[in-house]
Amino acid sequence: MGSQGGFGQSKEFLDLVKSIGEARSKSEEDRIILGEIETLKRRIVEPDIPKRKMKEYIIRLVYVEMLGHDASFGYIHAVKMTHDDSLLLKRTGYLAVTLFLNEDHDLIILIVNTIQKDLKSDNYLVVCAALNAVCRLINEETIPAVLPQVVELLGHAKEAVRKKAIMALHRFYQKSPASVLHLISNFRKTLCDKDPGVMGATLCPLFDLVTIDVNSHKDLVISFISILKQVAERRLPKSYDYHQMPAPFIQIKLLKILALLGSGDKQASEHMYTVLGDIFKKCDTLSNIGNAVLYECICCVSCIYPNTKLLEAAAEAISKFLKSDSHNLKYMGIDALGRLIKISPDIAEQHQLAVIDCLEDPDDTLKRKTFELLYKMTKSSNVEVIVDRMIDYMISINDNHYKTEIASRCVELAEQFAPSNHWFIQTMNKVFEHAGDLVNIKVAHNLMRLIAEGFGEDDDTADSQLRSSAVESYLRIIAEPKLPSVFLQVICWVLGEYGTADGKHSASYITGKLCDVAEAYSNDETVKAYAITAFMKLYAYEIAAGRKVDILPECQSLIEELSVSHSTDLQQRAYELQALIGLDVRAVESVMPSDASCEDIEIDKSLTFLNHYVQESLEKGAQPYIPESERTGMLNISSFRNEDHHEVSMHGLRFEAYELPKPVVPSKSPVSYTPSTELVPVPEPSYSREVHTSTAVPSISSSGSTELKLRLDGVQKKWGRPSYSSGSTSTPESSSQKTVNGVVQAESVSTSTSRAQATSSFDLKKPQVEISPEKQKLAASLFGGPSKTDKRPTSSSHKVVKSSSHTTEKPSVAKAADTASEKSTTPVQPPPDLLDLGEPTVTSSAPLIDPFKQLEGLLDQGENVSATNHGVVNANKAPDIMSLYAEIAASGQSGGAVNPVPTSGDDMLSGLSGISNRTVSPGGAAGLSPLSKGPNLKDALEKDALVRQMGVTPTSQNPNLFKDLLS
Repeated sequence: MGSQGGFGQSKEFLDLVKSIGEARSKSEEDRIILGEIETLKRRIVEPDIPKRKMKEYIIRLVYVEMLGHDASFGYIHAVKMTHDDSLLLKRTGYLAVTLFLNEDHDLIILIVNTIQKDLKSDNYLVVCAALNAVCRLINEETIPAVLPQVVELLGHAKEAVRKKAIMALHRFYQKSPASVLHLISNFRKTLCDKDPGVMGATLCPLFDLVTIDVNSHKDLVISFISILKQVAERRLPKSYDYHQMPAPFIQIKLLKILALLGSGDKQASEHMYTVLGDIFKKCDTLSNIGNAVLYECICCVSCIYPNTKLLEAAAEAISKFLKSDSHNLKYMGIDALGRLIKISPDIAEQHQLAVIDCLEDPDDTLKRKTFELLYKMTKSSNVEVIVDRMIDYMISINDNHYKTEIASRCVELAEQFAPSNHWFIQTMNKVFEHAGDLVNIKVAHNLMRLIAEGFGEDDDTADSQLRSSAVESYLRIIAEPKLPSVFLQVICWVLGEYGTADGKHSASYITGKLCDVAEAYSNDETVKAYAITAFMKLYAYEIAAGRKVDILPECQSLIEELSVSHSTDLQQRAYELQALIGLDVRAVESVMPSDASCEDIEIDKSLTFLNHYVQESLEKGAQPYIPESERTGMLNISSFRNEDHHEVSMHGLRFEAYELPKPVVPSKSPVSYTPSTELVPVPEPSYSREVHTSTAVPSISSSGSTELKLRLDGVQKKWGRPSYSSGSTSTPESSSQKTVNGVVQAESVSTSTSRAQATSSFDLKKPQVEISPEKQKLAASLFGGPSKTDKRPTSSSHKVVKSSSHTTEKPSVAKAADTASEKSTTPVQPPPDLLDLGEPTVTSSAPLIDPFKQLEGLLDQGENVSATNHGVVNANKAPDIMSLYAEIAASGQSGGAVNPVPTSGDDMLSGLSGISNRTVSPGGAAGLSPLSKGPNLKDALEKDALVRQMGVTPTSQNPNLFKDLLS
């Protein structure tokens, strides 16, 4: 390299690099760097340093920073170097400041003017260096200073400048989306740039935009497909190839965008099928980048609207991944298989032995991914095997984070697919025992509720057997030396509720066990609280049964100890226990009823017990309660952030106008109101009142009572959690949509699985490979069981709850599916256009239909349409002319099923004249507005009937008849 070293650097600098590379320890490296720092601090402040030397010092500072030491003493010199006119020094300065500084550093303000000047430079290399600095150093406050110059560079002659300008705008969008929202159209323009590099850079901001708002970019589907097709056909220059794959990174980004745009959109997905099939055929599976493109193509197929041929191609690609010896490719195959299972659950059966091999693989990452796949494919037939495997794996690992995740998945699967309550309790015991306090406390509450409610049926024997088995299992587990606190709470609660229910164990035996638990875990106040409450329940049951309470000495000492505890909660429980023991049988039965943990608590939502108090207060001159929604004329104190502003507002002038006086409505109540000295405007409620009088709060005049009652305007109608409310009914629109989607998905699944099984490339019967009987048995237990789509209720309701409230029975899924399939296969004939007065068009598919015969058939076959099958149209039924008429007459009110029309022809006219009096069923809109304009409908139909009897076509003799009918 010569005496001056290579690349124009001094020998001293090269020796520094060599010594750093030869350092044998971190301490030796730190010693070298600290010596270099002292040298640079001394030399960098010398006067008249040559620019070449200063550039070398800056590069040596970069080495110091990269090795984790502080070089802030030289930051200002790097900033000064960005001002130099020399291209080499300027680029070195920009490189250094982008590594040294962050966007919030104080020195950023010193280089903003330099960046603005360099963005206007004639040398495109200077412009590129400035754009690099813009992407790294410009913060949200300084974006407006450089934004106009960056936008102007989108039209630069050099493609490298245009590409970096797109990258800078993308960075601005990530930092402050509001600052570049008006420039989104520029991304669409640069997508059509003649340079593939600029187009590829545009895909990154467009992907972010599509992720946020898919519908606004649906029009770009054709453009993205065209670009992907050109890339797949190798129309780009050879310089964009990577390992003989044409522009693979552009393909991956395009596939991600198409997966977002085609999700749930059949029309957009159909345009993608051809190009995706070509990619499956042309992908090179011998290179990692080819497998990456193939994996992204599988992900795209799993997101868009399903296609049978593409699913077959994806299944074949997955089989190649799973048969590979590379753990990375097996991982990709397991992940891709988990994505396709959402569309076709039976695809996993083709690769069952490969999945089991991954489950037994020593690679922990691959094993975890396989457990995620098993979690997605769990059903009622294989839940026991999968959960047992997951629990065994949870016991074998020490990672608390992943152990928590495995425990939560075991609990979720057990709650949804448990074959029996006995198995569920045993599984929960294992999870609590081995996962410890990592389990959520809600899981413990759900387990208590399950044991209390039993099977949810009238079979008390099965419920008692369930509780007895739980008590026996907990009496065995309670002897173990160390148990989690959450599990001990469950044990104490169950033993207190049902420890003596079957008569096998005495109260003294159970309380002795509980006392041992409280003493063994004396530092856990929650466990002691559960134990003392269990004492109270057991002693109460003994007193209620007429037996003498025998308190063990150790229990008595524990109660006395807790009565003087520092915890007020434990003190109260101990005093309540002592007071309960002294009560008689009748009082104990009232205070602690037996097996009452599942009884509903009655709540007076209207607070009627306060009516007398409110009436007395109003009689004494108290002000009536004003709901918060009606206090628009008052000052909103919460809107003021400080007391000074509040004081100014309180003493300032009020400019709102006085309200007009309201007419006084004479009240039947003799209550007299004392006039107030303060005028408080009470405007009308701003919220919309309910139309139906059946749900309105009864007023004083309607009820006939002379007592004042609470004003419930604006008060929430339902209290408590939504899960405690009565059965909720779904809207017709949602149920209809779900049914249709379910049918479509089922059809695609069945077709894809049948073809995939026929063309599977993964041969399970290879003669040269021996399959052990254990592996075959495991595969049969995981994949061979019948597929069941019914799930158990989640968490709090995995059995029927004993409650007085009954939920609404849901319609049959199979019936809805049949109806939807009939709709999809039978062409639906559109209703006749009543305003079309021209000659009827004869079609080959259906004969001419007389609308009056349809009207008569409609009146003969009228029936009430329920809200559950609303929107499912029978193709064989005559068009509903009355619904068309009602829709036009109601001027915009739609959705709901009207009451059935009279079935007899004599009542047709009366039904039409009284259509305004019909009520709309729930799920529909408000009632139809009465007709007030146009000719008399009854007379019109009578005239038409007379004309038809004379054998004259109505439309030819009286063309205005339908217009009169619809006016």
